[in-house]
Amino acid sequence: MRRYVASVLCAVMMVGTAAATAGCTARASFNAGSKEPEAPPPPPEPKQEEPKEEKKPRPRFKLTFKLKGNQVELPGPVVFETNSDKLLPESDEVLSIVDDFLKQRKDVTLLRVEGHTDSDGEDAANQVLSEKRAMSVARWLVAKGHDCKRFIAVGFGESKPIADNNTPDGKAQNRRTGFFIAAIDGKAVDKQPVDGGGKVAGDACK
Repeated sequence: MRRYVASVLCAVMMVGTAAATAGCTARASFNAGSKEPEAPPPPPEPKQEEPKEEKKPRPRFKLTFKLKGNQVELPGPVVFETNSDKLLPESDEVLSIVDDFLKQRKDVTLLRVEGHTDSDGEDAANQVLSEKRAMSVARWLVAKGHDCKRFIAVGFGESKPIADNNTPDGKAQNRRTGFFIAAIDGKAVDKQPVDGGGKVAGDACK
């Protein structure tokens, strides 16, 4: 009898355990089935590239000329190597304005190119340097296709300063190249000497 009761109790306990286990499993399965699936994370926003900084071009002079009387005015100086008649590349832009002037003013049959220096150094050396520089400019223009007979290159050395030679700024102003209309349609302007009183550097055609 005791064995029978024990067997019954054991069977009841096993059934209860199985039911409890099944209930937990069913509940867990039910809860798991009712849970909504999580939405996938949004895709990352495309990285915007920062705009590249554009290099600003060096400001250029406008290819236009102005006349002050018979002189062609330029926005900047004609530049040479120190104590030399060799033109530096930065002179090209300024001289291109003179080139443009000559193309437009076909009536200008003779343009005087004047060379001037500051007072540093010996007078004689400055005179020679001013003549060579004037000739270098005339030949630059001839190389652009202009008739060599349209130019007269003259030097004044340090004899015609326009500023104080005792200051660096004044000296820079005195080291200059001037462009003057010497003749129109073959006739001297205002019946003045075409050399302007300077020393002729030579023949631009040679």
